[in-house]
Amino acid sequence: MLFDFVYPNCWDALKASELPVVLYGMGNGADKTLDEFEKHRIKAAGVMASDGFVRHQEFRGFTVKSEKELTKELGSFTVALCFASSLPDVMAYIENVSKRHEMIIPNVPVVGTDILDDHFLSENREDIEKAYALLADEASKKVFKGALHFFYTGRLHYLKEIESSKEEAYADILKLKDERYLDLGAYRGDTVEEFLRFSDGYEHITAVEPNPKNFAKLQTYAGSIPNTALLNAGISESPGVMYISKKSGRMAALNDQNGAEVAVTSVDEIDRSPTYIKTDIEGFEERMLNGAKETLKTKPKLNLAAYHRTGDFFRLILQINRLNPDYMIYLRKHPYIPCWDLNIYAV
Repeated sequence: MLFDFVYPNCWDALKASELPVVLYGMGNGADKTLDEFEKHRIKAAGVMASDGFVRHQEFRGFTVKSEKELTKELGSFTVALCFASSLPDVMAYIENVSKRHEMIIPNVPVVGTDILDDHFLSENREDIEKAYALLADEASKKVFKGALHFFYTGRLHYLKEIESSKEEAYADILKLKDERYLDLGAYRGDTVEEFLRFSDGYEHITAVEPNPKNFAKLQTYAGSIPNTALLNAGISESPGVMYISKKSGRMAALNDQNGAEVAVTSVDEIDRSPTYIKTDIEGFEERMLNGAKETLKTKPKLNLAAYHRTGDFFRLILQINRLNPDYMIYLRKHPYIPCWDLNIYAV
C-alpha cells in the first residue's frame, strides 16, 4: 500500500518527457535541480519566472523568460517547479500554471544531498514502514503516504490532498495551556506570536535563534513580552560553536568561516523542564533530539519540522520513539508548496 506509486519517479518522468522541460524559479532550489539534471542527463530547455520577476536576467546560462514568451517559443512544455511558497496568491498562481502545463516538482532537499529515488527507497523501506506503523491516527498515516508519494513523484495533487490547518493541530493535538515553551529557531518572533495566539496562557517562553540579524529582530518583537528569555545560539547535541553568515533569512548558511561565531548548546543544557518544544532548525532536528535525551524523559509536547533533510519525515519519528516510546506521534502537512511545513506533533 505505501509503495504503490501511480507515477514514475520524478527524475525518470522528467527525463522521459516528450515535451521540453522548463525550470520555474531561480535561486538555491533551481541550482540544486539543475545539478540533479546533470546527474540524470535531463536537458533543460529554459528557465521561467512569474511575470513580476522577469527582467531577462541570466541564470545558469539561460535567459529568464515569462510563461507567455516560452509558450510562444516552445509551444507546450513540462514545468519543473524549483521554488517554495506558502503565500496563498503565489500557490494559486502555481496551481493555475499546472493546469496549463504538465508540472513536476523535483524532490531536492533543503539540507543534504540525498534524493528520494528507487535506491533510497530500497535502502530505507523497512524504516519507512516502521515509522508509518508508529503513527497515532489515520489522518497521520494519510499525510505520511501522501508526502512519500509527493517526494517520489513530484505531483502537486498529493500535497493538496493532505493539507490541514495549523488550527487543527493546535486544537486537537497540542492543546497548549500554561506551558513552559522552548522555541528553537525562533527567527524574528513569528512562532512566538503563533504560540501566543494558540496557547491558553503560558508560564515561561525561551526563544532561541542563531542568526544575529534575525535575533536582533526577535529582540525587537519579543524583548518586552513578560516571562520571556531570548538566546542567540544554535542548537545541536552538545555545546560548541558554529559560524553563520550575516545575511537574513531562515536558511542563512552555516559553517561560513567568514560569518559570525555563535555559541551552540543543547536542549538538556538550556532547560530540562519545558512542557512544549517547537523546532525548526534547518536540518539539525536529529542532533537536537540527541541533545534532549534527559528532557524528553519528562515527555514535553513536541512540534518538529520534518522536511529539511530527505528522510526526516520517517527518521525523526523513529528517533522520538526510541528516546521515549510513550509518545503518541502525529504527522500533519500545512499549506505550502512544495512539501514544506510538514510537521511531527508528539504528545
